[in-house]
Amino acid sequence: MAKVKSMWFCNSCGADSPKWEGRCPSCGEWGTLVEEKVSAKQNKGTMSTRVTKSTPQKVSEIKAMNEPRIHMPSEELNRVLGGGLVAGSLVLIGGEPGIGKSTLVLQNILSIKSKTILYVSGEESATQLKLRADRIGRQSDNCYIVCETSLENILTT
Repeated sequence: MAKVKSMWFCNSCGADSPKWEGRCPSCGEWGTLVEEKVSAKQNKGTMSTRVTKSTPQKVSEIKAMNEPRIHMPSEELNRVLGGGLVAGSLVLIGGEPGIGKSTLVLQNILSIKSKTILYVSGEESATQLKLRADRIGRQSDNCYIVCETSLENILTT
């Protein structure tokens, strides 16, 4: 059984801290750190896993925040994402094989020159993605490709 300990997580940016602080060391917001129980697990270094139980909340009592969004090159994709991509978010693109998921993502991320992007593919190889990028005529030195299906390895990357 893994040892359970307390960690402090920021409600604003998700950063973690081993102790409570009045101000989040990552985003600078005041009073946003909340205590959660985590399980320390040894595997190629230490990795913490949250073990807290969620508590139901009334929708009317949840504080909504305006998250800054990254404007994507595709207006339709911006619409689907609610106005753009939230910085630091994770988006899973799903659907039937061959409908254009990888093409849509590559067209957009290879057009963004002002950000460093990590593209994680759980299905296609790096060579397949490179061939598609060549086919659609887009290149970028700030886009990195990782082909991996293990969540633990993705988080380590």
